[in-house]
Amino acid sequence: MKRIFITGGAGFIGSAFVRLVLDEHADVEIVDYDALTYAGNMANLAGVDAERHRFVKGDICDREAVMNALPEGTDAIFNFAAESHVDRSINSADEFLRTNIIGTQVLLDAAREKGVRRFVQISTDEVMGSLPDDSDEYFTESSPLQPNSPYAASKAAAEFVVRAARETHGVDTVVTRCGNNYGPRQFPEKLIPLMIANAMNDEPLPVYGDGRNVRDWIYVDDHCRAIWLAYEKGRSGEAYNIGARNEQENINVVKAILDAVGKPHELIKLVTDRKGHDRRYAIDPAKAETELGWKPQVTWEEGLAATIDWYRANQDWVNHIRNGEYRNYYDAMYGARLEKAV
Repeated sequence: MKRIFITGGAGFIGSAFVRLVLDEHADVEIVDYDALTYAGNMANLAGVDAERHRFVKGDICDREAVMNALPEGTDAIFNFAAESHVDRSINSADEFLRTNIIGTQVLLDAAREKGVRRFVQISTDEVMGSLPDDSDEYFTESSPLQPNSPYAASKAAAEFVVRAARETHGVDTVVTRCGNNYGPRQFPEKLIPLMIANAMNDEPLPVYGDGRNVRDWIYVDDHCRAIWLAYEKGRSGEAYNIGARNEQENINVVKAILDAVGKPHELIKLVTDRKGHDRRYAIDPAKAETELGWKPQVTWEEGLAATIDWYRANQDWVNHIRNGEYRNYYDAMYGARLEKAV
């Protein structure tokens, strides 16, 4: 049996990865380490194979806890654990610097001490900044790191920490950078689940600026398959950009959701833009396609329909999260903006 250690495995992408690996690889057992902060949810792991999945609650910045949880003979660490929402990083960067940088260093130190064979760092296309919206440029693995938000800066710094561990200590590392993920179980502060939930409740759909910001959308399971292939086939020390060649303007994503749920476009409210809002992300995934043999399996239309169906069928999951702290966050983030919306 292969033994892998996954951090952030109760979050959106991490839990999707846990499910995919357990479903598709019978020779793998998982230790799943997660601090269960606001975006971590044990319900995301409901129904997984309990014989091959062991959950440990813990903070990746806690060296002693990480060392105690990381088993001897671990084949790989997959670091999904991160503070990841740009708006929250604008309000307060401290948590992002702590988790995304210090936490990554703690994991690398533990990997070296325990002799873990490979360290896979899950990064983001946001570390490369913003592309002109009127160009045919794309992010490649040689694009400079030019982060524009505190979140992106913390993830770029984490990549440098990973590089340093390889160059200084010889840790076998691979970095994956992905565009915007979507799919079931995504925390509803992110664009697609936020818009689905608001649309189903006939609430206004707040869209930043003119809504013309472009993102490269990928279904979460396709991203997870690419991560696994990067672990299996990726060259040590390399980064792989993971994209579905699916650029969409935010306003068109929101309109597609409204059309799918049968609600009027008049629910869209253009609100004051986010500070430092990156205009366009677009990924050239040729390296991953060529070296890893990866291609997305889910089309945009199929993935969006499946995502909407999941949220429709899991209203208890959605309503539980949208109460309490999340409601306070939503009101603070969008309340005043919606009052001034056009």
